[in-house]
Amino acid sequence: MRRSKDAALRRARVAALIASAVTTVTVAASGCSGGGQAGDGPAGSSETLAARAPGVHSWTGTPCAPLTGEPLAKGFTVGSTTDSADPDVREDIGEGGARPRYRQTGCLAGLTGPDGASWKLYTTADVYEESAPAHRAYCVKHDLDRVHGRGPERVHETAYAKPVDDQGRPGRALLLWNGDLLLTVTAYGPYGSKAHDVREGLQDLVENTARLVEDALRDRDAPSPVPSTP
Repeated sequence: MRRSKDAALRRARVAALIASAVTTVTVAASGCSGGGQAGDGPAGSSETLAARAPGVHSWTGTPCAPLTGEPLAKGFTVGSTTDSADPDVREDIGEGGARPRYRQTGCLAGLTGPDGASWKLYTTADVYEESAPAHRAYCVKHDLDRVHGRGPERVHETAYAKPVDDQGRPGRALLLWNGDLLLTVTAYGPYGSKAHDVREGLQDLVENTARLVEDALRDRDAPSPVPSTP
């Protein structure tokens, strides 16, 4: 009887250790240093941008293409677009002398709002050769924005938003990490508009655009990478 109790106790301890390890890995894979993202953002933030499993993404020479199909937000139409697609490999500043490589692509789009006013939208996608450097780059940006008081407002576990401004145009930027992709989407309202009046439109634009671009760059034939700690 004694041996049976001892064996059951050992099994319970092993199960507890495994559960603890799984929880630790999950938190490390999604969070960043400096307090993590769980407490970021205002109380009651919606987290409407659904998290997706980390994926493999491909560089594209036509980054504006995903924006010209379905409307990016209710009442908005896309006007002129400009592709920014540099095929050359860049090197990031990594840790311990590492220089991770990535390629960048982006889009500038002019939008017409529901009332006919002019809005602007920018996207920048950095596609890394590995997932871990992309996550580190995301965490560096997240922690810098947090330290300097520029948000961040959590959108989901690996995406956050912050307010921005461009010569009197209120805006909103969203940064997203997914696998080997670091994506930034920034939208600006009309000149002279007030931040509280255009907040809903800005939120819809950056979140819907982030979904479209991430989906368009995702390589359907490649296996998803295992989430890794920075």
